[in-house]
Amino acid sequence: MRTHNDRHDRYTQDHAEQRRRPPSLGLGVFQSPPPETVGAVEAAMKTGYRLIDTAAAYANEREVGEGIRRSGLSRDDVFLETKIWISDYGYDATLHAFDKSARKLGVDQLDLLLLHQPVPSVFDRTLEAYRALETLLSDGKVRAIGVSNFMPEHLDRLLAKATVVPAVNQIEVHPYFQQAALQRMHKAHGIVTQAWSPIGGITSYRGMEKRSFDDPTLLASNATRRLLPLRPNEIRRFVVRSRCARPQLRKPQPIRSA
Repeated sequence: MRTHNDRHDRYTQDHAEQRRRPPSLGLGVFQSPPPETVGAVEAAMKTGYRLIDTAAAYANEREVGEGIRRSGLSRDDVFLETKIWISDYGYDATLHAFDKSARKLGVDQLDLLLLHQPVPSVFDRTLEAYRALETLLSDGKVRAIGVSNFMPEHLDRLLAKATVVPAVNQIEVHPYFQQAALQRMHKAHGIVTQAWSPIGGITSYRGMEKRSFDDPTLLASNATRRLLPLRPNEIRRFVVRSRCARPQLRKPQPIRSA
């Protein structure tokens, strides 16, 4: 019986040349309206961002691809990732979903393809979707595969069946929500923690009583205080701790001042 470490060793031996660690800082386009996405991505590329994170469920993959093309950068200079939505889980459906996303983005190969979230009630479909990701990796259509929003119990179930250990688990991590136990599990299996909402923007748009943007302790930690006062120091903290952060910014000016 293979152990988790055996599977990780096999992944390293078979796919090391395909696995490309994501840049430490990237741009997420969740809630970015399609008309604004092209300009935001183009500005991010010209400012120095090299990772763009989108998803089929964001409905802006086509605009992400156009923004990258307008930036003038070579495809090899951009780390591009997207996610499969749960309605496309299942082996054949997930393979087809990859084709749709690649066509919209205008690429032949993705740097990273994730499952957007687990579906515990029908986890067999989640496993079949991940098996499709393993096929895409083996076929060279993606350079790395992973998951998003998987908790420890979901990772345990996945690792018990998977041949390839996820390269990444993209999860909510910010000053108010550290998920330390999950991050320790990532470290034990060689999984990169990719943080969404790394400066706590979720505390604002979910209408929470306590917002990171207003926190006096966090504000005091940053001497710059431009537009989004937490951004430079808080994102730097994620980078220093070997996480990958992808804040969500839509307008060119905030992107340039990040």
